[in-house]
Amino acid sequence: MSEDDSLERNSENSDIWKNYAFDPPGQENFSLRTTYPEDPDGVEVLMEIWKGGATEPAHHHPGDDLTVIVEGQMTVQFYSKGEHGLVKDGEQRVFNKGDSAYIKGNRIHSATYPQDCKLVYVHNKKFDFIDDSE
Repeated sequence: MSEDDSLERNSENSDIWKNYAFDPPGQENFSLRTTYPEDPDGVEVLMEIWKGGATEPAHHHPGDDLTVIVEGQMTVQFYSKGEHGLVKDGEQRVFNKGDSAYIKGNRIHSATYPQDCKLVYVHNKKFDFIDDSE
């Protein structure tokens, strides 16, 4: 199993939780990270709704991401580049309501949504979707 898979990523080692530069006056116990593009070191946040049966092809993102499942279910399959294309890397992971999933930047993965799914997606810095399915 690769050391880059989502089970290895967490709030201690994901870039999502870095670059906190704003400490409001009078709030010494509170830090805030703002959003991109206003803050070039910020995050992009997406509120997503997926219909049951939807799929995302093998792809990657340039930065670490955090997904929180608000309702429904999402499955993730990781891949490595092999001699003849993509090769499954480990077992498919299942994430249910209340679960969070961290994925390291540039880690190739696909996603399926067996049920209607609502999620909050946080991407470190500027978001991009790079299709690796071809």
